[in-house]
Formats: sequence, structure tokens, C-alpha cells
Amino acid sequence: MEDRRVLDRRDGDLAEHVARIASEFRDGFEAVERIGGPAVSIFGSARVAEDHPAYVEAQDVARRLAEAGFAIVTGGGPGVMEAANRGAREGGGLSVGFNIELPHEQHSNPYLDIDVRFDHFYARKVCFVKPAEGFVIFPGGFGTLDELFEALTLIQTDKVLDFPVVLFDSDFWDELLHFAREELLAKGLVSPEDVELLHVTNDPAEAVQIVHDCYEKRCAQLTAEPAKADAQ
Repeated sequence: MEDRRVLDRRDGDLAEHVARIASEFRDGFEAVERIGGPAVSIFGSARVAEDHPAYVEAQDVARRLAEAGFAIVTGGGPGVMEAANRGAREGGGLSVGFNIELPHEQHSNPYLDIDVRFDHFYARKVCFVKPAEGFVIFPGGFGTLDELFEALTLIQTDKVLDFPVVLFDSDFWDELLHFAREELLAKGLVSPEDVELLHVTNDPAEAVQIVHDCYEKRCAQLTAEPAKADAQ
């Protein structure tokens, strides 16, 4: 695997690795440009079946977001990713998959309008964030948690602004939030405003409303900035 080769300190082909990574970023950014309008990245387990609540709810949320004018970006694989891309199609929105080469051959789901396959996780993760006006995160494993904490770190460090992170299914996320409040916050390892970055809901309509409201706020701020500059 390409990531394994890069991370192996004994593989010293620096120029080749840098060229491949740069090429992958270029391909990813070109795909982002094709999205055009606002997008929402949706994450969750690849291991859930079509009848699983997370699949059903992700499909519903993605359909509503697409109807509200958002493109849907996922990891392009099965499970929650497939559900979200399927919902995007049903809602008449653009359906995007940023997939990754894995040892167990994660296949692309059949609901993609744009399908880009990455070799490197870090290039792929940048492309999840670059077009997105927010993340909606459903129950999942290590990969899902990785995307969650990546988003929180980017917001906490002001690398992205006005970026909502919606956790869907309060029962699933409750213990994690309890840990954040009772351990991280109580011991001063994070700030109260860091914990408040997370929005938890069980309601598809509320998930969409949170993203939509943050997007409208961002648009209003961007419109106000040139007007303020002109006035000065």
C-alpha cells in the first residue's frame, strides 16, 4: 500500500513519494472544483446493512440535504457511505465519493456521480473538508472517530470557521460526550466552547437545519465583509 511505503522509514525514494502525493492532491482538488456549490460530508460505518437504523437515517438526512441544495460527500464505500450517496441521488443532489485503496478492497457504491480513489489518507481527508460546509457523523468505528476528531481539531485551531459537526444518534454518542465533559473538560484539557462544537440529534430535520443555519450565517458574514471594506 502507498501509505505504508511512505511511512516506512527504510523507503527513501523521497522525490517519487512527493510527486505521487502532489498528483493525488491535484486530482482531489480538481474533483472538489467539479462540486461547485456547497457540500456536506457524511461519515459512518462501512459495516452496516441496508436495514440498519444508521443506514436508513443517513439516507434520509442526505436526501433532505440534497433537496436543500447541498452536494453530499462520503468515503464512497458501503454502509452509511452508500446510504448517504443513495439519499443524495434521491434528493436530486450531486453525489460524491472519495474512496481509498484498502487491503480488503473497499468497493465504490453504485450511487456516485463523482468517484475519486485515493492512495493516501491525508490527501483524501483534506478533500473531505475542502468543499464541506459541515460534517454529519453517524455511528461508526475507528475511521469515523478519526474524521470526527480531525474536524474538531481543525475548528478548535481556527483552520476552518463556522463549521458544524452534527452527531446523529444520541444513544451511540452519549458515553463519548460524557467522557468529554467529565474527563477532558473537568481536568482543563479542553475548553467549554470546545465541547459546545458538537451538536447531537436524533432528528433528520434538525440535522439539516443545523447545517443550513451555519451555512446561511457564513454566507452573511462573507457578504458583510466586502461591504464593510467598501464603507471604510
